[in-house]
Amino acid sequence: METLLVGLGLMLGAVVLVGVGDRLRLPWPALMVLLGGAVALVPLPHGVHVDPELILPLFLPPLLYATAQRTSWALFRARWRAILAFAVALVVATVAATAAAAYLLIPGITLTAAVALGAMVSPPDPVAVESVAGRVKIPRRMLSVLQSEGLFNDAAALVIFQVAIAATVAGEDLEFGGLLLRFVAGAAAAVLIGLGVAWVGGRVLARFTDTTGRSALTLVLPFAVYVFAEEVGASGVVAVVVLALQLRSRSEADAAAERLVQRSFWDVVELLVTGVAFGLVGLEIRTVVAEAGPALGGMLADAAVVCAVVVAVRVLWMLLAWRGLRRRGDPDAAPRTGREVVVFSWCGMRGLATLALALSLPATTASGAPFPARAELTVIACSVLVVTLLFAGLTLPTLVKLVGVADECDAEEAAERVVAVRAKKAAMRTVAQHDLPEEMAAVVRERLGRLAAVLQGEPESAEDRDRLAALRQGREVVRDVQAAALAAARAEVLAARREPGVDPEAADRVLRRLDLRTVLLE
Repeated sequence: METLLVGLGLMLGAVVLVGVGDRLRLPWPALMVLLGGAVALVPLPHGVHVDPELILPLFLPPLLYATAQRTSWALFRARWRAILAFAVALVVATVAATAAAAYLLIPGITLTAAVALGAMVSPPDPVAVESVAGRVKIPRRMLSVLQSEGLFNDAAALVIFQVAIAATVAGEDLEFGGLLLRFVAGAAAAVLIGLGVAWVGGRVLARFTDTTGRSALTLVLPFAVYVFAEEVGASGVVAVVVLALQLRSRSEADAAAERLVQRSFWDVVELLVTGVAFGLVGLEIRTVVAEAGPALGGMLADAAVVCAVVVAVRVLWMLLAWRGLRRRGDPDAAPRTGREVVVFSWCGMRGLATLALALSLPATTASGAPFPARAELTVIACSVLVVTLLFAGLTLPTLVKLVGVADECDAEEAAERVVAVRAKKAAMRTVAQHDLPEEMAAVVRERLGRLAAVLQGEPESAEDRDRLAALRQGREVVRDVQAAALAAARAEVLAARREPGVDPEAADRVLRRLDLRTVLLE
């Protein structure tokens, strides 16, 4: 009962902080860090505890699934170089540099435990990046690279972490050749598992007629595919991402109400799960501080050094990436300028993955001895999270204004206009195919004439609503034609979303407005 009460309290705190963040225009993940700190100071019952083995399977699947739904296969095909460079190579470089620093700083730590620490602090979090950077006016090209990095870097970090923890618990040395083989084999197997579960899940979803039931099944599937993949030695992270991408790519044009329900449903899940996770780390910090005692000051000094190493590696990597991109001349890649290097370096925000890995550290090894430097590893991981998320998250809006990358956003809004115009043309073609009296057809065309503008977020005028009211006598016919036209527009947007070069986020915004108009019409 104590654990249940604490969980409910953390959920309530997360909801309140989202409202506070909206009013103050602050990113709610950064405020969640403050929630975790407040929980660490509150005298809660000592019986509250979550098994470390349950942390990853409880928190990662829903958050990865929610984030992956915002992208597309086409975007991944276009960004595969960035994924390899940022989500794999940068993770490995961060792990190596952090492990070396920890091995030199922390007395008595083993090399495998130091590598585990590097894996804990290496992956930037896609949820934190989306919430913080998504509120700031930065080019979508940059944000999509950050999202892609966040979705797949968890896979590389988690494989390294699991191998390092297993070696530490068993008291064995780390075999880098076996680590590489496990990563490649696990990722390949996870892709097949994700595609297979998506195929089976799609057939099951097709038999559901109730929107609530379909939404509930999408909540179960991420947990199922994650657990199954981990049980067979594959990457649960990659399996969840592949599942989300595949199911999202099969979205039907007529599923307007379902998309609206699921979007709201997953927004709520994402919020509550993140709130509970950050609250749990507050409980863990209180325990660690009590265990550290007088040694806490030295731990924080070591943590400051590790934070500097993590930030320095990311800055250096972005500079090298910029230099390489200038030689290659890829117009869609990032970072392309020195200003973008600064923003990309600032957006290396750690979040739930770091929290979950820190909480999942075992207490003892196979011999019964305490896990090497467990308390200090947790303190360092939490310190990296605070520095990269709280400080960077609260200062990113000011930084973006100072460096001037927001200037490119006006040009990128053209991508949304292109999708909206395509939707309008598809709707008009459908109206032309219906045999309507010319007077009624003219009214319908006029009604849809502002569709492109409305789909870009412009409100309807009172005059438009009055014209629709004048059609009461033939409104059933008009409604049928409008429904067909909107269905054609939705199909066109979904087709555009699957095309290379089309920003899935821009397509999703247009599709959401079309879905809203469809539901209102019905």
